[in-house]
Amino acid sequence: MFRRIAILMYHSISEDNVRRAHPYYETVTSPRVFAEHMRFLHKNKYSAINLSDVVKYVGSGELPAQNSVVITFDDGFRDFYTHAFPILREYGFTATVFLPTLHVDDRRRQFKDKDCLTWNEVRDLHGAGVRFGSHTVTHPQLSSMKREEIEYQIRFSKDTIEEQIGDSIQSFSYPFAFPEQDGEFKKRLRDALEKHGYQNGVSTIIGTVGISDDRFFLKRLPMNSYDDLPL
Repeated sequence: MFRRIAILMYHSISEDNVRRAHPYYETVTSPRVFAEHMRFLHKNKYSAINLSDVVKYVGSGELPAQNSVVITFDDGFRDFYTHAFPILREYGFTATVFLPTLHVDDRRRQFKDKDCLTWNEVRDLHGAGVRFGSHTVTHPQLSSMKREEIEYQIRFSKDTIEEQIGDSIQSFSYPFAFPEQDGEFKKRLRDALEKHGYQNGVSTIIGTVGISDDRFFLKRLPMNSYDDLPL
């Protein structure tokens, strides 16, 4: 029997607005709870692997480690740099951060009323082993856009990140709820991702990853301050 791999989806690691939203919609995890999550994984001997390792598993069924987990962050908030990364480093865990490139600049910009990373911070994190991926340019609802607009969001964000960090990126994160029943859109998006050199993608479809899953629409588990250790 093949195991399944959990890809954890975090957004902001801060005290902002914690427990003000319905648990399903909350995207904030307090630093205290995030530290508990990472301590739990470390105590239970989980290995934090990269999305490229997940793609190999999907293709071969060969698990990189007995207890494997992927840690991802959407939206490129600065609190990854100030709150999440020090905790990850304490436990020797790697992570992938997905950037909406319009909101990342040499000067501090904001997205959803929160500070975002600067390119200097992105380069510092990249040098420390953090992986980066595209979260589009403007964080739009791609399913409502024309083909050429989708391609712009996918291509330009990838080009921008690669130019800034001096390295290639392979991963894409879909903004908003993923329209998993729209087969025609999924084909358009997969074709565009392949055309522009992506090797994998993650979605907001809730679940874990098995060997028969599509490497461009990998399921994730959304995490926030409501997720206690028993869960």
